[in-house]
Amino acid sequence: MTRNSVVTGDSALNAERRTRELRQLGDGREIDVLVIGGGVTGVGAALDAVARGLRTVLVERHDLAFGTSRWSSKLVHGGLRYLASGQVGIAHESAVERGILIRTTAPHLVRPLPQLVPLLPGIGAAQSALVRVGFLAGDALRRGAGTPAAILPRSRRVAAAEALRLAPTVRRDGLRGGLQSWDGQLVDDARLVVALARTAAAHGATVLTRMEALDVNGNSARLRDTLTGETMSVRARAVVNATGVWAGEVDPSIELRPSRGTHLVFDAASFGGLTASLTVPVPGSTSRFVFAFPAAHGRVYLGLTDEDAPGPVPDEPKPTESEIDFLLDTINTALREPLTRADIRGTYAGLRPLLKTADDSTADISRKHAVLHSPTGVITIVGGKLTTYRQMAEDVIDAAVTRAGLTAGPCRTNRLPLVGAVSGAARDRIDAPPVLIDRYGSEAATVLAAAQHNPALAQPVTPGIDVTAAEFHFAVTHEGALDADDLLDRRTRIGLIAEDRAAATPAAVAALAPAT
Repeated sequence: MTRNSVVTGDSALNAERRTRELRQLGDGREIDVLVIGGGVTGVGAALDAVARGLRTVLVERHDLAFGTSRWSSKLVHGGLRYLASGQVGIAHESAVERGILIRTTAPHLVRPLPQLVPLLPGIGAAQSALVRVGFLAGDALRRGAGTPAAILPRSRRVAAAEALRLAPTVRRDGLRGGLQSWDGQLVDDARLVVALARTAAAHGATVLTRMEALDVNGNSARLRDTLTGETMSVRARAVVNATGVWAGEVDPSIELRPSRGTHLVFDAASFGGLTASLTVPVPGSTSRFVFAFPAAHGRVYLGLTDEDAPGPVPDEPKPTESEIDFLLDTINTALREPLTRADIRGTYAGLRPLLKTADDSTADISRKHAVLHSPTGVITIVGGKLTTYRQMAEDVIDAAVTRAGLTAGPCRTNRLPLVGAVSGAARDRIDAPPVLIDRYGSEAATVLAAAQHNPALAQPVTPGIDVTAAEFHFAVTHEGALDADDLLDRRTRIGLIAEDRAAATPAAVAALAPAT
């Protein structure tokens, strides 16, 4: 895609719009589809529904991307792991959806990322051959999905010097080179969610955060404004439960088996200028890896665990000590200088909404999604993963249309760019710093324009952080940020490091002042 986004409606989400649309909803506006949950699947479902011509309302009791959708690895991957476990259908679906994201939906938010498995003494010939076969299978998946090698190059073996260029802190002793493949990486998962929500709003959907859904059934819900405590009852011809690991709170008939994935946050300097996803086999396993990859704000994220997480679902999951040790121990098998807990700047963990099975290992549970029909009439979407959110949304809206007998057009989201979507020559012509283009695409110039009118907005929100006050301003006026946590923890990822969060809080509070 070499054109700007075709979205033409008003995509700005802000406090003023929220107040106006709440008033309209209270006046008894007719609803075709009520979507509960503002994660990637929920906003994807809202966009799918409204793009088919359905009157759509989405409610989220916290903020956009408040739950699992901000705790992912930020990777848009082709499903190679699922192919290794025989889940060919899921692997193909992942590769197809990756291609749609990187070429059409959000080319401004997704970039190709090399993946490097260093060939160290701990990786014998048999395991090396197994990884190489897996990468070749990934090439076949890419071709089958129609993604050209010009976007995601073919896998190959690289010399030791090239491996060290990609991952400078890898051990040199015994290094035989590396195996390299390519995948997609989001600049940030929460930014994708916000872009989806704004695109849905531009097409006419009502998107309301801080709205809790209570007493939900297949045709109605009671909504509570968590900012004011006021409630209203709404009726809808179909109700979609897209609340992820909280799905059982909306529909008690659902049994989930959440799995916790943990990441550690480091300064980029700890990995010496890492430019690839450094992928290291878990000792004793032929199919599990941990990986370190460059991230926003001069950081590196290290993940990923896959641990059973029974019991009540917290708003913000926390890593366990054993998970932290596991990640450090595994990555250190590949590094010249071992990382310690003192190098860790922050941590985060997310819960995957996996369907409960009889299997004892969450690592082996299928990531296939499922559309479930409650006895109350609520339609729930669970399972899956970030990369396949669009297909999940299409399937659940198909089910809603069928159940409620809605008159709707066909799904359009496989060819619908999000707000800011731009690539190719059009991207090259944008007059804005590259870091802004990476985050905002064609809207980078709009973010920059605010600083041109008010030079104070050109300043960083705190020294040493590559976020300007103009970005906070844009988040408040266009991206639905309502409080400092929204700015620090979701519109940006400053909050992942406690010291950075504290330093940037005054700027976040100041950005909200005009809107209060």
